Amino acid sequence: MALVDAVGARRLRRGTLADMSVDQEVLAAADSRAVALADGDAERLTDLLHEDFRWTAHVGDTYDRAEYVRRNTEGHTVWRSQTLVDPEVVVVGDTAVLYAEVHDVVESDGHASETFRMPMTQVWVRSGRRWKCLAGHAGPRLS
Repeated sequence: MALVDAVGARRLRRGTLADMSVDQEVLAAADSRAVALADGDAERLTDLLHEDFRWTAHVGDTYDRAEYVRRNTEGHTVWRSQTLVDPEVVVVGDTAVLYAEVHDVVESDGHASETFRMPMTQVWVRSGRRWKCLAGHAGPRLS
């Protein structure tokens, strides 16, 4: 299931968020994060993450923004894709919580691609006119 429709994704790239609902803005930001992961684009990924970003991985490890970007763009984990299934967004003021089942296709430590299916929660905060991911958690893996 796509996070945003093609029109919404184009509006986000053109910077015309005024035509999108707040939920769509958050989903578009999450989609941009997923694309930055799959592209291995450290600069774009860093730009989408809040300066105080924290992530808890499905194995219980926690990372700050610098370590998260390093691990996900410098070859430790090579992302092929990330899909959010049935995402739900709850917005309160300038904070949004995104919940979905995530399907990640990744290569780790030189092993063949593997698909991980798990629940994921992301916390997004509005920074000016943009949404930045403040924190997230994925896991445990689903069978």
